[in-house]
Amino acid sequence: MNSTGLIVEYNPFHNGHFFHVEEARKRTDADVIIAIMSGNFLQRGEPAIISKWARAKMALQAGVDIVVELPYAFAVQHAETFAYGSINILHALKCNSFCFGSESGNINEFSDAIDLIENHRVEYEAFVKELMKTGVSYPTSLSQSMKKIYPDHKNYIDLAKPNNILGFHYMQINNTLQSPMRAFTIKRKNANYHDEEFSSSTIASATSIRKATFEANQSINGIEQYVPKTTSNVLQEYYNDYQTFHNWEMYWPYLQYRLLSIEETDLANIYEIEEGIEHRLKRYAKDAVSFHDFMQRVKTKRYTWTRIQRMCVHILTNTKKSEMLRHHNHIEYIRLLGMTERGRMYLSQIKKDIDVPLISKISAISSELLELDIRASNIYSQGLQEPYRQKMFKTEYAQPPIYIHQN
Repeated sequence: MNSTGLIVEYNPFHNGHFFHVEEARKRTDADVIIAIMSGNFLQRGEPAIISKWARAKMALQAGVDIVVELPYAFAVQHAETFAYGSINILHALKCNSFCFGSESGNINEFSDAIDLIENHRVEYEAFVKELMKTGVSYPTSLSQSMKKIYPDHKNYIDLAKPNNILGFHYMQINNTLQSPMRAFTIKRKNANYHDEEFSSSTIASATSIRKATFEANQSINGIEQYVPKTTSNVLQEYYNDYQTFHNWEMYWPYLQYRLLSIEETDLANIYEIEEGIEHRLKRYAKDAVSFHDFMQRVKTKRYTWTRIQRMCVHILTNTKKSEMLRHHNHIEYIRLLGMTERGRMYLSQIKKDIDVPLISKISAISSELLELDIRASNIYSQGLQEPYRQKMFKTEYAQPPIYIHQN
């Protein structure tokens, strides 16, 4: 069976994602679509609007055949490590190809950029370091460095764009594999990643969908035209089951407590806390009245909103540098969240050839990497009131992979 991989968060699954799944299937002639999906905390340092189980169900009902979890040690990370974990899991699952959305939409632009940087690596890395010392963010430094070493090229790829930079790293990591997968990209339609408002079309960003949901007091009535019916159903089911959707504000009291009670020397040991920013975090935690207020006070030109949010997730989960550095450079297991009948057939076909343990329950393996996932899920549950908190605690241990008989 021909398989293609997608690297996703589905926060939540919307019409643009549906287009991506269908177009990826067509372009790669795939029998099976495999999604590597972040767990309950996401790459930009945010809690997912609904749990990984509910988001996996959305994906499977909308055309994905297999959903596996990207471990926390790769999911809540900068682009290069996020890409490393994702691509290596797809490779371990014997994918023939992978397909990502991008602002560029031209796979040759990514290949050209990688070749260019390889041919000018010393010069390029020097430019990046020089720009970052001045306080320029990492994505902008990459993009500006590209212009400096390739000033006469009109079609250089803009690595400041969020999907372009991820795609660039996917391709870089893939090129290092012994049997690289074939890469495809699809241009994002209509809505940009960060757009907060709806356009007149049926395609909207996940950011704008979440914003509309919370502005409507957690009602999904205003988003129906932008998401498949299956997404609307799962969102409503989740709200009925847990009486809320998740965002950073519901975790602010826990984060504030952590920042006010932890010693600065201990805070400095948390992953991504660098260059003395622990002093700034503790100082503003005293005065902030909400998570948004805290972020507005802390962010700087050098420390972007996304980078600080990731720090906050690691503080919330008490994830130390030593833990992440031990585990973010190799895949120890693949956790299956769900599959269709077609996905089950594919896994049966390849299971003897998979070199990494494929697990369907957390008792199947003992791993510090998995312990990070469990801890993150337990903290994610803290945003809920009882008895819903206990219900989610138990789900992490008792939930078998979701099975959809028909796609």
